[in-house]
Formats: sequence, C-alpha cells, structure tokens
Amino acid sequence: MKKILVIRFSSIGDIVLTTPVIRCIKEQVKDVELHFITKDENRQILAENPYIDKLLFLQSSLWKTAQMLKRERYDYVIDLHHNQRTWLLKRMLGVKSFSFPKLNFEKWLMVNFKINQLPALHIVDRYFEAVKHIGVENDGKGLDFFVGKGLGEMQSIEGPYIAWAIGAKQQTKQLPVHKIIEALNSEYFPTMKVVLLGGKEDSSKADQIIAGTQHSNVVSLVGKCSLQVSASVVQSAQLVITNDTGLMHIAAAMQRPIVSLWGNTIPAFGMFPYYGQTQTENRIVQVPELDCRPCSKIGYNTCPKGHFKCMQNIAVPELIEHIKMLIQ
Repeated sequence: MKKILVIRFSSIGDIVLTTPVIRCIKEQVKDVELHFITKDENRQILAENPYIDKLLFLQSSLWKTAQMLKRERYDYVIDLHHNQRTWLLKRMLGVKSFSFPKLNFEKWLMVNFKINQLPALHIVDRYFEAVKHIGVENDGKGLDFFVGKGLGEMQSIEGPYIAWAIGAKQQTKQLPVHKIIEALNSEYFPTMKVVLLGGKEDSSKADQIIAGTQHSNVVSLVGKCSLQVSASVVQSAQLVITNDTGLMHIAAAMQRPIVSLWGNTIPAFGMFPYYGQTQTENRIVQVPELDCRPCSKIGYNTCPKGHFKCMQNIAVPELIEHIKMLIQ
C-alpha cells in the first residue's frame, strides 16, 4: 500500500481548490492511504471529505510537525502550497516530493508592470502537474465540499433565495457596503429573498446593509453560523453573489450559478469559479482596463491609490443584469 501526504496549509478557497487532486489520487492510485495536512483552523473544510484517510494539522513548530509526519513513513509528498515553509518541511522529511508551478514571477510581472505572461490555465489544472508523475489525471468532475450529516436541514430559510457572501479576507476584495445597498434597493433587483453570509468580522457591514435596505426580504446570517452551515445555505441557493473569496469556491463545488465580483485581484491569476467539465453558468463582474489593477496577487486592507476604483466603479445596473440573467 502506498502512503501519500498532501500539503496545503491555507486558506479556505485554496484548500477547496485542492479537492479534485485529493479525489483523483484516492480513486486512481491503487491501495493508497491518503493523508492531508493543513492548519487546525481549516478543519471544517475537509473534516467530512471521504477521500482523506487521515487529516493532520500543523504543530506549534515546523520541527514538531516534521517529527509527527516522519512516524507515518510516506512514499510521496504532494506539495500544493509550495512556499519556503513547505520546502523546509519536505527537506526534514526526506521523502520524494512533487509540487506545482506557482507562477510567482509571472504574477509579479502582472502586478508590477501589467505584463501578462500568465497561462490561460486554472490553478486546479496546475495542481495536477504535481501528481502526473504518479499517474494521476484530472477527472473533470470539479471541486468537492462535503456538508456534515444533518447540516443541510439546519438552515430554516423558506422559499427560493439568493446567497450573498459580503466578506473577504482583504478589504480590497470586498464590494463596498453602499454598492450592495444600492443594488438591493434597485427596483430592478429580483423580488427574491437575499441571505447575507460572512464571518464575525463582517457583522457591522451586515448591520449597515440591513439598516440601509428598504424592504424586509434581506436576512443576515453573517457571523451567526459555522463554515459548514454557511456551505449548506449556499448549497440550497438559487444563485450565489460573492467576492473573490472562499465561499465562491464552495459555491462552485456545489455547482451553484455564481456572480463573482473582482476588485484588486483578477481572474487571470487562475482562481475564478471552477466547475470542471460541467456547464454551470456564472458571470464575472469587474472594472476592465483599469491601469492600476491588479495591484496585488492577494490584496490590501486599503487601496494603495486611495480611490478604490476597482470596486467603486463597478456598475450596479450591470451587476443586476447578470443576477437577473442567471436567475431566469
């Protein structure tokens, strides 16, 4: 029996994007025992994944982590994080390992000089570069996210609804509150219940949105439920509106139609909604031909230029048109 370790420490979206590799290793490598290591804070993302035989977590130091992993005696390590810390960990383990092309230089060129040398390839397809040497290929079935038994019934939202994920780790990825309020108050916005989703850090934003809307069909679950429960809400939604964040990838795993909103980051980095070979519809909303965009491959707490045009200039009528097209 072969024993394989997959490494991806963070974050929510990046880990969800590794799930096709997890599934394909388990299904295509004969008699494999598959382990996955991440941060303990990401436990909910993979706890219900049936393709993982053992879920491991980073210890208080890299040395302690390496000692824990050495006891497992792995045949291969698949590094889907590929940074300095995972390089050191692999050196400590001394096991044959494979990684994927991270394209740091190409991203640097795009961010700093707007020179686009990025391949037209999703990061999921680049992840599969790390497992081709062990005979694993992409099965085209898309992403996985498994909701715990019973959680699908925990949310008590009646009737069809739109799920709107208002948060993101970085402020420059978030559509401003006044834009969300403008969309919800538009006479052209679909007459359908809207459920706001996000973490505790987004609670004040949600309160502002609720206070600013002119009708009572907006419900906030922001900061009130776990990631697993949020995923179950996404799973039953007619449509998901989301910034470039983890819930976007969870929605894609659930094969939900998505309207994704892009600020300082760009889809060309290869992390747009991924459905595999299915034909689920989605729309990307962004401000084209903005000379300062992308300003980062990750994001900032505030706009480096001070104007935040990448989000402030998103046209609400265009956003609503995309929403209506996918609802229809």
